[in-house]
Amino acid sequence: VIDEFSDYTLQLLLSIPLLINHLQAESIVVHTYAAHALERLFTMRGTNNTTLITAAEMAPFVEVLLTNLFKALTLPGSSENEYIMKAIMRSFSLLQESIIPYIPSVITQLTQKLLAVSKNPSKPHFNHYMFESICLSIRITCKANPDAVGSFEEALFMVFTEILQNDVQEFIPYVFQVMSLLLEMHKNEIPSSYMALFPHLLQPVLWERTGNIPPLVRLLQAYLERGANTIASAAADKIPGLLGVFQKLIASKANDHQGFYLLNSIIEHMPPESVDQYRKQIFILLFQRLQNSKTTKFIKSFLVFINLYCVKYGALALQEIFDSIQPKMFGMVLEKIIIPEIQKVSGQVEKKICAVGITKILTECPPMMDTEYTKLWTPLLQALIGLFELPEDDTIPDEEHFIDIEDTPGYQTAFSQLAFAGKKEHDPVGQMVNNPRIHLAQSLHKLSTACPGRVPSMLSTSLNAEALQYLQGYLQAASVTLL
Repeated sequence: VIDEFSDYTLQLLLSIPLLINHLQAESIVVHTYAAHALERLFTMRGTNNTTLITAAEMAPFVEVLLTNLFKALTLPGSSENEYIMKAIMRSFSLLQESIIPYIPSVITQLTQKLLAVSKNPSKPHFNHYMFESICLSIRITCKANPDAVGSFEEALFMVFTEILQNDVQEFIPYVFQVMSLLLEMHKNEIPSSYMALFPHLLQPVLWERTGNIPPLVRLLQAYLERGANTIASAAADKIPGLLGVFQKLIASKANDHQGFYLLNSIIEHMPPESVDQYRKQIFILLFQRLQNSKTTKFIKSFLVFINLYCVKYGALALQEIFDSIQPKMFGMVLEKIIIPEIQKVSGQVEKKICAVGITKILTECPPMMDTEYTKLWTPLLQALIGLFELPEDDTIPDEEHFIDIEDTPGYQTAFSQLAFAGKKEHDPVGQMVNNPRIHLAQSLHKLSTACPGRVPSMLSTSLNAEALQYLQGYLQAASVTLL
C-alpha cells in the first residue's frame, strides 16, 4: 500500500512542472484549470495529515511557479481570475519560508493589483484571496525577520490610505485586518504613522457599517495592546471617543460582545489614572443595559469584564465602585448575577479570568468577611467550584433565540474574516496564574492564616459535601491546609 501511495505521489509530482507550464497558455480555460489543479494538489493530505506534496519537494519549482502564476494574471481575461489568486495564496501557504527571497517582487505585484482593483471591486472571491496572500507574505516574512514589518508598511500604507480616503467599502474591513496584523507585529511603541490614523478610526461613520465593526475593534485592541501609554500621553483627548465607541456597541444586542472586547482592552492596558474619571460612568452604562435588556450573551461578557476589572484593580476597588453607584449593590451583583449565572461563561481563557476574579473577591475583599456580604461568601465559593467542575450551562431562554440579527438599513458589506490574519488568543491572567484551582487553594490558605478558624467554620456550615470534596482535592494538590 505504501509503495502504491508513493507511486501516486510521484505521478502527482511529475505533473507539477507540466501544470506550471500550462499557466502560460493563452487560453483562459487552460490556464484557469492549471491554476485550479495546482491549488487542489497543494491541499491534498497525506497519510499523517500533512500535505501530500511538501515544501521540500516543491523547492525546484518555486521560482517558475510564482513567476508563471503572477504572469497568468496579466493574460487577457484573467486580470481578476479568482482561481489564479487562490493558487497564489495556496502556494504561499505550502511553500512558507521558501517564498521569502521572492517577497519584494511578490508584494510589489500584489500592491499594484490591489491598487488597480480598488478602483472598482467586482470579484469578491478574487479580492479575498488577494488579501489572504498579502497576510501570508507578512506572516511568513516577519516570522523569520520581525523587523521586516516596516518594509510591508512602506509598500502597503499608500494604497491603504487611498482605499480609506476613497471609502472603498468592500476593502475597508480587509485593510483594518491587515493593519491589525502589522501593528501586532511591533514589539515596542506604536509608530507615528499609526498614531496619525488613530483619531479617524473613532469617526462614527465608520462604525455605522456592520462589516467594519469586528476588524475595527481588533485594530483598536492592537493600538491599546501596543501603545496604551502613547494614547494616554499623546492622545488623551481621544479617550472619550474610544469610550463613545464602546457605548455605541454596548447598546446593540448584535455587537455588545465587541464593545466588551474593546472595554476589556481599555481596562487591561490603559494606565489606571487615564481612565479613572470614566470608570463609574462605564459601570452605570453597563447597569442601564442590564436593566433595559438583559441577554445571556450580555451577562457572559459582563461577568468576564467585572472579573477582569477585579484582577486589574483588586476586589476592594470592585466592591467600592459598585457600592458608590448604589449602596449594597455589590451584594446584589453577587447574589443576582455572579452566583447564579457564572456557570454560563464559556471559553477556557474567559473561565480562567472569572476564576481568578472570584478568588480575589473571596480572599482579598475585607467586606466579604465582616459585613452583610459575609452570607454570600460560601455560595460564591460553591459557584466557583461549580465553574471548575460542572458542565457549562449553555441554555438560552426561548425569547433570546431571535435577537442575534438586527435589521440594518439597506445593503451592508458583510465582514469576511481573513484566515491568515488570525489573532492569537490572549490570556490576561496567564503570567500571574497557571492553574486557577491551585491558585484558589493557595489564596484560601493565605486568608485562613490571616484570620484563623474563620474559613473552616464557614465551609463546614454551608458548603455542600461534593464541593467540599473537590476543594479538599485542590488543597491537597497545592500542598496547603486551612487554619
